Amino acid sequence: MAQSLELFDTSVNYHQNQVQLAIGRINRFLSGPFVFSQRYRILRHVLYWSVHVLLWAVFWKVMGPANVSYGLRVINMIIWVPVFVCFSYPMVYLAVPHLLLEGKLWQFMLVVLLWGICGLFINVAYRNYVYVPLEAWLGFSYKPPMGLRAESYLCMTTSAASPMIIKFFKLWTLKQQELIRMRVAKNQADLQLLKAQVHPEFFFQTLTSIQQQSQTNPAGTPEQILKLSSLLSYMLYNCKMPTVNMEKEATMMRYYTDLEQERCMDRMDVSWSVDGDIEDLFIAPLLILPFLENAFKYGMSGNIYKSWMSVSISAKGDDILFKIANSKDAGVNFPGDGEGIRKVRTRLGRIYPQAHQLRIHDEGDFFVVTLQLKLSACTAAMQQEDVSIANVKTFQHETAMFARG
Repeated sequence: MAQSLELFDTSVNYHQNQVQLAIGRINRFLSGPFVFSQRYRILRHVLYWSVHVLLWAVFWKVMGPANVSYGLRVINMIIWVPVFVCFSYPMVYLAVPHLLLEGKLWQFMLVVLLWGICGLFINVAYRNYVYVPLEAWLGFSYKPPMGLRAESYLCMTTSAASPMIIKFFKLWTLKQQELIRMRVAKNQADLQLLKAQVHPEFFFQTLTSIQQQSQTNPAGTPEQILKLSSLLSYMLYNCKMPTVNMEKEATMMRYYTDLEQERCMDRMDVSWSVDGDIEDLFIAPLLILPFLENAFKYGMSGNIYKSWMSVSISAKGDDILFKIANSKDAGVNFPGDGEGIRKVRTRLGRIYPQAHQLRIHDEGDFFVVTLQLKLSACTAAMQQEDVSIANVKTFQHETAMFARG
């Protein structure tokens, strides 16, 4: 019994996987270049009308006189293709994009009604002056009747309705994709702003500190300049990427604390510790920088005899824990969320939703900040942050071209 249940579960899982694979292939096809690219436009039209002809030929073979072969039905439908095209394309390329998708529903319904009435006359004229004479000229034994035929008119209106529906969903899909890309581009701009955490005063003060040090301790000046240069380069270039190497991020933050220590003339004792392998981990850049800024800001304030700060990074798998503690004057109350902390909270909510824990505690004579992240939970918005406004404009141009074609 247990073996039978196991085989049944295996069979169910197999078929579920096959269904998911099939759905994935269909989704890739529907969102692929064949459906939307201008390159395959003619091939799409040829394929659609070929399927249309074959399916309607099957319908007429089943519903029509038994003495008419399927091949003749296919030829009959091919003869009707020109009128199908002329009747459907004005609705597909004019009414749908310029009325229906623009929200002009009443105007669209009126145009459909009027065009449907015109279709009655088009159908009769084509049948009497093209279809029936051409059938006679080709010498077919089957003689189609002349005049208005309800089933023929139904076939013609269906030939217009089907591509109209397809066109509507294609254009609607393109608009939705454009909306998504615009939102991603907006997120990119917002996140780039949120990443600009370092105050300009830091660089001016550091340069002043380096200038003063060049007079008192010339030997240490090149190292300070190199650290400042590396930090600037990192913020200008590396931080444009959605994620950065965790080891590189830690190194740059260490450079930042070194420069701040030099600037405050080593009045703060800073200790660093790293537990676990962070070489192959990637994280959103500059997340912990505001906490380091606050640590120096509040750690150096008040009447503290000897200021200190402790930074620890612990990694286990793709889970990472930051802990930053710094001394403060017991009389300094917890300031709450400043601008920098609010920016970090905003970024965390966007990039690591439901995958982060940020806790800030005031322990009287020191602050403690702990930030826990699950790095693999980085959202699609962050992963696609490299989508630029230029790409969006290109996409809008392609959408307009598609709507015209």
